Amino acid sequence: MRVAALLIAASLFAVTPALAQTTAPAPAQTAESPSARLAALFAQSDADNLKRNPLNRLFRGDTSAADQMGELITDAAYAAEKRAAENELKALAAIDRAALTPDEQVSYDTFKWSRENDLAGLQPALLDATVPRPIDHFFGFHNFLAELQSGESAAPFKTLKDYEDALKRHEQFALLLDLSVLRFRQGMKSGVVQPRLVVNNIIDQLNNLTAGSTDTSIMMKPVQKFPEGFGAEDQARLKAAYARMVGGRVNPALIRLRDFLKNEYLPVAREQPGLVAMPGGPDLYRYLVASSTTTNLTPDEIHNIGLSEVARILNGMDEVKARVGFQGDRAAFFTYLRTDPRFKFATAQAMGDAFRATGKRVDLVVGKLFDTIPKSPLEIKPVPAHREKTDAAGSYQGGTPDGKRPGIFYYNAYDLPSRSNYGVETLYLHEAVPGHHFQISLAQENEKLPAFQRFGGNTAFAEGWGLYAESLGPELGMFTDPYQLQGRYEDEMLRALRLVVDTGIHAKGWGRDQAIEYMLTNSSMSRTDATAEVERYIAIPSQALAYKIGQLTISRLRAKAEKALGPKFDIRGFHAQVLMTGALPMAVLEAKIDRWIAAQGGR
Repeated sequence: MRVAALLIAASLFAVTPALAQTTAPAPAQTAESPSARLAALFAQSDADNLKRNPLNRLFRGDTSAADQMGELITDAAYAAEKRAAENELKALAAIDRAALTPDEQVSYDTFKWSRENDLAGLQPALLDATVPRPIDHFFGFHNFLAELQSGESAAPFKTLKDYEDALKRHEQFALLLDLSVLRFRQGMKSGVVQPRLVVNNIIDQLNNLTAGSTDTSIMMKPVQKFPEGFGAEDQARLKAAYARMVGGRVNPALIRLRDFLKNEYLPVAREQPGLVAMPGGPDLYRYLVASSTTTNLTPDEIHNIGLSEVARILNGMDEVKARVGFQGDRAAFFTYLRTDPRFKFATAQAMGDAFRATGKRVDLVVGKLFDTIPKSPLEIKPVPAHREKTDAAGSYQGGTPDGKRPGIFYYNAYDLPSRSNYGVETLYLHEAVPGHHFQISLAQENEKLPAFQRFGGNTAFAEGWGLYAESLGPELGMFTDPYQLQGRYEDEMLRALRLVVDTGIHAKGWGRDQAIEYMLTNSSMSRTDATAEVERYIAIPSQALAYKIGQLTISRLRAKAEKALGPKFDIRGFHAQVLMTGALPMAVLEAKIDRWIAAQGGR
């Protein structure tokens, strides 16, 4: 799932379930009741967050502050976030949790975990290891903001005000790029620098963004085709203004950043890719692991879980190999899967058509497992060309709560011969239905939830759900083709490999090539995909751990509920419990499922 560099793009909708754990109506609220105070705290926290971070507002479809990006990567911005977390935790502690409804207690616990996690990451030692590295090639705001200004992202270009707002954002974009150079220089003095391969990838991206003339920039797309109703005078004025801004302000700032990285920063960037080799890196990695997984697991524990999962999944792949009658060892089978033309897409269009056909099949049966279907529409589109080289094989961008911007499942057709058609079903289940499109949309659509539950979240829940959604394939009529089942094992293997490789790189000193070879040895991934994956883990440490840890938790909770409830277990009810209160930390989710089991009369 693609998470924006500067925010988790909140983009979603509203359906309100009757949660099974709520067995009595909420008490009448007074101005001083704990319930009212909790609701007021959540509302104020959200309003304050949107004021500090107006881009969050834009991703919700609110254009009231669309001319502002907020104060980003400055000392004042970090100080403001720290004060907000401290004040909100103090206000939360003053509310009697025991006097709240069960649903409100879930919100209380989730908010508490989230703000404590935010506060921990804003401590001086961790900021010292984070702030001087403001950009990477995966979540860099150089790409994110350029795409935001392209007319193909969350920012609308429908009115004159939309166009004027974007011009003001362009000016702030240029300033932010120059500020990032100052942050990089700060790291050059302290030794907190990015790895060379990350820097080289950023340079490549900056070259792509600035290649050609001003007119060919993706940021000029809004003035190349105007909405109906724009007069000739306004069109001419805006074309000239955008040419001056992009050609005279933004592109030069992008080029200044590129030249600085190439000529000054790259020579001092670190060769060793892992955080273990950077000042403050080991402590930062331990924090990131806890934050991404929402657990107390150590890097060593996660590494060992990964090794165990890799061994289990390899056994499943061996069963597929025997089922299809392949003659040869596992390595030969992987080579066959990587190279045989039968597993390749003829065209990018054929790739998209395969995902669309899978979606139609899933839509016919998904109601068997879910009692609430999102109202948000879903589009299936290729990854934009400017980021396809370094993007994941698939990703999801949520829509808006009002439904005007649909959710989008992006498939990556870059280096088409390296893409395998036996992964279609599992990738669709993860990114689209019933994966991220369900998980994100159902939270957004539930207007009874506090905004931080509708629009926020954590990676362990979001990506854990996506991986769990893949496991629902047999119940949805998928994976009857043994090669599509192999695709399921391949995707699950990818997430298991991440546990080994991410911790190997950042806690055990593994190198890039060692990590790539480990992935190729234990899967049929192409070298292109394995390289992109490893370079992703290097750029954004720990994020990739969340998938498997979250999925293992959700699967374990389902097994617990099935055992405790026996014939009373309702899969649609279980899924409602998991999804309908937004993305929860793993401990909060487990406590919620335990209460639901008890309410259903479980043993």
